[in-house]
Amino acid sequence: MSITPVIPLLFIVVTAWLLLKKYHPHAVLLISGLLMLLIALLIKHKMPVLEEPTGFTGFDLFKYIKESFAKTNAGVGLMIMSIGGFVAYIDKIGASNALVHVAMKPLKLFKSYPYIAASLVIPMGQVLFVAIPSAAGLGLLLMASLYPILTNLGVSKISAASVITASTAFGMGPASAITASATSIVEMDTISFFLNHQIPLVLPLSISMMITYYFVNRYYDKKNNEHIHKKEIKEEPIRVPLVYAVIPILPILLLIIFSELFNFFKSPVSLDTTTAMFISLFIALFFELVRTRNIKTVFDSLKIFWGGMGNIFKSVVTLIIAADIFAKGLISLGFIDGLIEVSQNIGFGAVGISIVMTVMIFLASMLMGSGNASFFAFGPLVPKIAAKLGATSTSLILPMQLSASMGRTVSPVAGIIIAVSEIAKVSTLDIVKRNLIPLTVALIIMLCYHFI
Repeated sequence: MSITPVIPLLFIVVTAWLLLKKYHPHAVLLISGLLMLLIALLIKHKMPVLEEPTGFTGFDLFKYIKESFAKTNAGVGLMIMSIGGFVAYIDKIGASNALVHVAMKPLKLFKSYPYIAASLVIPMGQVLFVAIPSAAGLGLLLMASLYPILTNLGVSKISAASVITASTAFGMGPASAITASATSIVEMDTISFFLNHQIPLVLPLSISMMITYYFVNRYYDKKNNEHIHKKEIKEEPIRVPLVYAVIPILPILLLIIFSELFNFFKSPVSLDTTTAMFISLFIALFFELVRTRNIKTVFDSLKIFWGGMGNIFKSVVTLIIAADIFAKGLISLGFIDGLIEVSQNIGFGAVGISIVMTVMIFLASMLMGSGNASFFAFGPLVPKIAAKLGATSTSLILPMQLSASMGRTVSPVAGIIIAVSEIAKVSTLDIVKRNLIPLTVALIIMLCYHFI
């Protein structure tokens, strides 16, 4: 009989409160996890298994951190760092701007239908988000390139800001840190997960968001009597050849071409995400060499890649490690066993628990302003839940993974919401108000479509 889940639930509540108060998330998750492990040790509850125990249980608490660092850095951590380095590099050389510039051209055809143009930003932005997986980064790029186009077409500032943030509502694709973590947890190939699971689920959600944003933004603009002052668009010149727009999508193209979907070669070629990122980096370096014809400048530019890797390590990878300790703490105190026991007592099965966890992550992302923090905290629990309930890890983790980034889109403390609101000179709460209905509808549709 597992111990009551009251103690881990108390830790979850306190942790969420501290994160809401903007305490450093890495420290909060790490200390909370260690405290839970300590309590489990003191009450002689089952502890996670170490590969090589130190021989003294007190030191074993810190050995968990060491093993988490070793495991993460050797696998998903390196993958995410290579993604971060590549994103930083393509942003620096102007390839991200070139991609956004090319993608946004079709919107100018909808001058007579401003709210349709605004709704079309969502799927177009989502495609860009697959290649440029930084929510705040893509949001700022779209504010610089797309925002003036939308306002010139007759879209209000708040409506334009809302659809730009909505384009980052689904963290998907092989370049996404959340996807990398999810596929690592369920031990699945990223391209298979992306093509066979994420895309089929995200397609109806994107359509629902296009429809709901169309009516929500039009309703609020009329209600608030938003006055639009159109002005001539002054586009920022692209300082690199438009062929640079191909560079951000190179990793995705490589992973798809050399995946099991195609058999172009007699001998199968296996390509992982990290390797694809390094191949794409050197192709980008070649592009820069042709453009600048300055070897020293191109060699110096490689520092941007290493710097991007370092930034991702200190922000995302260390967060994964802290969240892993937090998850170990929850497991050691019987949170999973208790959750399953309570759920079964009230008639919940695998579907019921999955829905509870999905909604929990959505709300946690709203509170924290970070999809990464909420998913990294609860995602590692999925395999044990699936094993207990006889369900597949993939079916459980997919809605949880998407709900993390969806919850961030309706958080007034999320980085992208704050950044976009500052540029648009509107309130974060106004953007969240516009996002809440479409994202709630999308969450309900996702749960019904996936589980029913």
